[in-house]
Amino acid sequence: MTPEQSPLGKPAAYIEHYEPALLFPIARNNARETIGIGAQLPFFGTDIWNAYELSWLNPRGKPQVAIATFFVPADSPNIVESKSFKLYLGSFAQTPIESADAVRDMLKRDISAACGASVSVKLATPAEFHVLEFDELDGLSLDRLDLDAEVYHPDPELLTAAQQEAPVEETLVSNLLKSNCPVTGQPDWGSVQIHYVGPQIDHAGLLRYIISYRNHTGFHEQCVERIFVDIMRECRPVKLAVYARYTRRGGLDINPFRTNFNLPMPDNARTARQ
Repeated sequence: MTPEQSPLGKPAAYIEHYEPALLFPIARNNARETIGIGAQLPFFGTDIWNAYELSWLNPRGKPQVAIATFFVPADSPNIVESKSFKLYLGSFAQTPIESADAVRDMLKRDISAACGASVSVKLATPAEFHVLEFDELDGLSLDRLDLDAEVYHPDPELLTAAQQEAPVEETLVSNLLKSNCPVTGQPDWGSVQIHYVGPQIDHAGLLRYIISYRNHTGFHEQCVERIFVDIMRECRPVKLAVYARYTRRGGLDINPFRTNFNLPMPDNARTARQ
């Protein structure tokens, strides 16, 4: 199934009774092949999805609400197209379900089947909303740099590193990541965190490289993987982790994490823009 065959950019009826067939999987391998990723992935990681528009009816007909978080492994064969995800979640709205645990089990079963891998699901009920975290990505801000930028399509040649000098370890962040939906052309706004060990990456070149995604079309997961692959190829770090947090669209935010070394899972703290 290709993005062009998905519900993206097309009129769609909102079904309010549970319908897992609404989920539209898209294979990861096509986009990966275009950037030179084969069957042996150069990273591992997770896509963290947060869904803010989940509601159902209890057995007495009273509406219930929750925030759902999905942890999709990066080695799953498929992602789920986001509009189909929204339509699927909307189909719970007028569906009587026994409990929040039953909802979580349904979500886990359906999303795992669509992705082709085991997906973890957490539900936060209103009683837990007050403990949900807000924070900004840690690291040295690249956005502090006063520079000119004129490239708005991904250009890995903007990336350089001091290969002859001693390796460093640092964490760099930018709020200037923007890409566009490959089907609708709508903008996707994000923040990105890059942690690495290796030859020091030129900060100005890295910021210009991040800015160069501004007119690029690609799903969130694909953009993060391309950033990872380009940095590995051009700068040759020993260790690398790339984490992006995108602002929500359609009641969903998507936050891909890719790394080639053992790091704790990101804490899923929501940024101010999310």
